Amino acid sequence: MDLRNKTLCASGFHAPERGKIDILDEVLIDIGADGTIAAMHRPSDPNYRTIREAREEGGELVTLPVGSYLLPGFVDLHVHAPQYPQLGSALDVPLEVWLQKYTFPLEARYEDLAFAKRSYGLLVDDLLANGTTTALYFATVHQDATRSLADICLEKGQRALIGKVAMDNADECPDYYRDASPDEAIEGTRALIDYITNHPDNVEKKVLPVITPRFVPSCTDATLEGLGALAKECGCHVQTHCSESDWAHGYVLSRHGVTDTEALDRFGLLGRRTVLAHANFLTDGDMDKVREREAAVAHCPLSNVYFANAVFPLKAALDKGMHVGLGTDVSGGPSASMLENCRGAILMSRALESGVDPKRDAEARASYGPAQIDFRDAFYIATAGGGVALDLPIGQFKPGYLFDAIVVDTKAPKGSVRLFDEFDSGEQILQKIINTASKPNIATAWVGGTNLRLP
Repeated sequence: MDLRNKTLCASGFHAPERGKIDILDEVLIDIGADGTIAAMHRPSDPNYRTIREAREEGGELVTLPVGSYLLPGFVDLHVHAPQYPQLGSALDVPLEVWLQKYTFPLEARYEDLAFAKRSYGLLVDDLLANGTTTALYFATVHQDATRSLADICLEKGQRALIGKVAMDNADECPDYYRDASPDEAIEGTRALIDYITNHPDNVEKKVLPVITPRFVPSCTDATLEGLGALAKECGCHVQTHCSESDWAHGYVLSRHGVTDTEALDRFGLLGRRTVLAHANFLTDGDMDKVREREAAVAHCPLSNVYFANAVFPLKAALDKGMHVGLGTDVSGGPSASMLENCRGAILMSRALESGVDPKRDAEARASYGPAQIDFRDAFYIATAGGGVALDLPIGQFKPGYLFDAIVVDTKAPKGSVRLFDEFDSGEQILQKIINTASKPNIATAWVGGTNLRLP
């Protein structure tokens, strides 16, 4: 049921700030005609009962069934939309080989618009079914295919940020798949911005354009400079890869004599609406620069295991006050599920803190220092952290925020959550959801109060 101009009575959870889980117990959430949260009423409020009875009498009250829990919709900060057909495969080679052998040939196929529409339609359906209500997408160099991704997101109701990939460096990009010149890369980006901004079905701005230099190695300096100027002109979001692997990090140091972060900053591409994917090799100075510019990192724990050669120090970044969200990195990561990536973030943080070499004693093995996070931090970066990273009012439940939400049905017959009344209550229920829930447990999703059809 659509919830605009309705009141939802629900129990659930959200993380309005890092380390704090707000437990919702039969909270009344008023959703306005524009899909934003107008007010929230808790049972402890003196007028709660009166408001609830009035909403019920007026036919405005929608109540979740017992065993169903309301969560903010997941915000996936890093998805390579065209790579979905190879999800779960092509994971047996280093990043630079993976790009040339598997990924560039696949992305080049999106010149075929019919193929693009079929692939993108499946991807958006599957992300929504996994509870991802907002996705930050890399597309391809192709204008028509990228526009079709915007059309599909609008049709299916997903909140999305979409970028035509800019990549024109002939030394690192194949002749069959790249922008022919800096002008083509820049003007193609501008054309997509215009298309999305003026789309007749995008009045509510559920889809936003993103300036998307693939990463420094794939772009000439002229393209990076032009995209930086365009970002300043339009105020759009920016996304790119940053210091992802030994190879990528070393390439930028060799070419520019500075790290990715510093190079992006010099080109005008590091700002409040910039999202840096991976960022495993950020120096302390880089972290300070990212925080100073109020840019964000898309932490991609599963992908990093395969391609980054290192673990992103998530706890250190959060402790430093950086904006960090979570990304699946389809298809560098083998799962499109944000829940599985929450678990990956927790596992990788524990491995970073404890070390993994059994030939060393415990003290020597644990040489990095404190790095462990728990389900609270993982939940935060998958929801509210993503909203902060994108500078959008999503990811938590509070007046003025958009009602982007999912329902987790812990009693779903084919689901994987098992709750026991004598053991599970409060945060323990959320911990079980984060650690054990799966696609069949995602029962409902709303974006801006509009109910989405889940496949």
